[in-house]
Amino acid sequence: MKKPEVIAKLQSLANPVSVAGMARYGINPTNTLGISIYILREIAKEIGKDNALADELWASGIHEARILASYIADPGKTTEERMESWAADFDSWDVCDQVSGFFEETPFAYQKAVEWSARHEEFAKRAAFAIMAGLTVHDKKADDSQFEQFLAIIIRESSDDRNFVRKAVNWALRNIGKRNRRLNEKAIATARQIQQIDSQSARWIAADALRELTAEKIQSKLRN
Repeated sequence: MKKPEVIAKLQSLANPVSVAGMARYGINPTNTLGISIYILREIAKEIGKDNALADELWASGIHEARILASYIADPGKTTEERMESWAADFDSWDVCDQVSGFFEETPFAYQKAVEWSARHEEFAKRAAFAIMAGLTVHDKKADDSQFEQFLAIIIRESSDDRNFVRKAVNWALRNIGKRNRRLNEKAIATARQIQQIDSQSARWIAADALRELTAEKIQSKLRN
């Protein structure tokens, strides 16, 4: 499939009612067609991996085309330049999270998670923690030390009071703490450190993480 064909297909599936619903959940309605990710995934299966087309779709600026781009780009052949370019264009949390799922499969995932955690832009920074959260679930072979390096970063950035950042920081902390018992103890200790920071955002992150990570449901699962 070529770019004009894909764009025409996406435009034929536009749903203005869905766009209005998405906006209520904080999704940027600009250049948004209202197509579900399930439909986009089916289209991605039809296309297969195509890096050139992925870049063309991303350049279109269309919300769903950018999510689709992340589904058809090849993570093993993705460059740092593409990652940096796409991250700089993030303008909505859902695009950020979907593309971060793709980024975590690239050879640069851990590097970018660390680098972008210090970025100022809200969604590029969110991407850093979304990548961390994803890696804890999907990188089954990773050593605990690869996630422990994120804990100091989580403490450092826990006072960022922007909603989409603090939620991602919390997400990363909770996922690290659910990986295994050792990391659970480390994450709980990290949350208690964050609890002492004079910041409303930090206190929220700590309280929410501690609520989940100390819960009997999680503790029982980790024991077993």
